[in-house]
Amino acid sequence: MARERAGLLAAGLVVLMAVHFLPSVSGCNRGFYERMINDLCFAKFEDDMGGLERGLWCRWPDTMEIYGGLTNCTYQVALRMGCFWPDQVVDRFFMHIHRNYFQDCALTGRLLHDPPVGILAPFIAVPVLVTLLMTALVVWRSKRTEGVL
Repeated sequence: MARERAGLLAAGLVVLMAVHFLPSVSGCNRGFYERMINDLCFAKFEDDMGGLERGLWCRWPDTMEIYGGLTNCTYQVALRMGCFWPDQVVDRFFMHIHRNYFQDCALTGRLLHDPPVGILAPFIAVPVLVTLLMTALVVWRSKRTEGVL
């Protein structure tokens, strides 16, 4: 199985190199582009994820390099084939990846949360102090009526 994938990968690279050097007349062949992404990028991603214990699939430090390699692979295929990146093909491809590999992952690490108090406090304190200062200035100025006609 590994030899078949290695042979497929080598054949795909040869095809990509040929496509890269031949002038493109009609632009991106989306069907061929999609097949190349599946044959080259998904096959490697599948092997890499298969080598990882399933319990580690949701840990970003463990999957970051694999996911980054997948992203780079799709970009390189698009670049060599004269296709835009990202596009609908890549969007569908990554939706498929997330549905099959990351659907059970919790969102706890990716949820929005408040910044630390050291950053948040000045953004709250400064407007409050300016408001209090301006209020005190208006009250003080309104009590001083001398010199006003």
